[in-house]
Amino acid sequence: MAVDITIPEMGESVRTGVVARWVAAEGDIVKRDQIVMELETDKITAEISAPAAGRLKHMVKVGDTVPVGAVVAKIEEGVESAAPASDLKPAPVAAAPIAKAATVPQPAAPQASNGQHAESGVRATPLAEKIAKEQGIDLSKIQGTGPGGKIREQDVTGFAQSRAAVGTAIAPTPVSPRPAAAPVAGARPGTRRERVTPLRNRIAQRLVEAQHTAAMLTTYNEVDMTNVMALRTRYKEEFEKKHGIGLGFMSFFVKAACQALRGSPIVNAYLVQGQDGAMEVEYHDHIDISVAVSTPKGLTVPILRNVQNMSFAQVESAIKDVATRARDGKLTLDEIQGGTFTVTNGGVFGSMWSTPILNAPQTAILGMHAVKNRAVEHPEKPGELALRPMMYLAMSYDHRLLDGQESVKFLVNIKNAIERPERLMLEL
Repeated sequence: MAVDITIPEMGESVRTGVVARWVAAEGDIVKRDQIVMELETDKITAEISAPAAGRLKHMVKVGDTVPVGAVVAKIEEGVESAAPASDLKPAPVAAAPIAKAATVPQPAAPQASNGQHAESGVRATPLAEKIAKEQGIDLSKIQGTGPGGKIREQDVTGFAQSRAAVGTAIAPTPVSPRPAAAPVAGARPGTRRERVTPLRNRIAQRLVEAQHTAAMLTTYNEVDMTNVMALRTRYKEEFEKKHGIGLGFMSFFVKAACQALRGSPIVNAYLVQGQDGAMEVEYHDHIDISVAVSTPKGLTVPILRNVQNMSFAQVESAIKDVATRARDGKLTLDEIQGGTFTVTNGGVFGSMWSTPILNAPQTAILGMHAVKNRAVEHPEKPGELALRPMMYLAMSYDHRLLDGQESVKFLVNIKNAIERPERLMLEL
């Protein structure tokens, strides 16, 4: 008897997905609830598991777009013990598109990774460890491109493909690769096109929508990081020893934003359309801050829920958790929907100045940038220049709901909290 594997419901807004990878190969014997496929949607990468034990038969190929409810595979029951143990082979990782065959250095990860260390000498993401285990690859032989040399999924797949290219077999069962980039008719040699991923396509739609629907304006300021940096240097080892997590700059800005939002509830609100078509303001007593995370598949904004109830250690731990799972494609829909304010840190990539785009339907977004030593007036000695570590801050907001006075006041409150972190910690 054959059992169908179908694409399950994953939320009202997710109707299709692209087959990203077959974890189990054609003809493999799989167990009930074993992960057999990864599906890439416009929001998350979902793992599809086997509803029964038996022999797997693929019905779609890597790269195919499939709707919710579609049958993607079948399982022939009653043969789970028919094959010898030598036949239970893991599937190789699907080949990357031609355009991505070469190893490309990945950008540095967000501040969320501060203090992240593995217990062994090799540092790798959970998904990278999973793929390496399936392929029998020694992680110590791979050069990681993540922060601090951390090994990512792309590093493992690139190593697997390089090894296959020199004649070392990874697994005898081939898996259909993603369609190669198609040459462009009439274009110069070396020109090619690739399909945009669902996540990247959704990002593009939301950014254009935000610019077309909101009256977006940006206000800027600068913040002296001297006191925060001194505080972090003085207590970071003790903090990590007690809480088991590194103390980064992001937690200070998240807590500062939370404090400023409590003082300006309108910034924590949505501008929505009521049932009669009239514009309404939707206020929120909770503060759910979205933290922008750059992943190999595009930008995502996992949410820290109820930040108003979280300590610095809890904020740091939550940021590390969602950032790691975002890069590994392990976020759920609930974790990326419903934030009330966003913080993004382009400074980790070296950005000095930018204008962040609103994360609709939110009213405002805070942009952090790189810290650079600059000559400024000494805060305690008027008229005297001093070299201080400075950061430019940018706050984009929806001018339909927020006036300039409210927006500038909000950004200044964040600036004051960072420059006097003792007041932030005392919630003054």
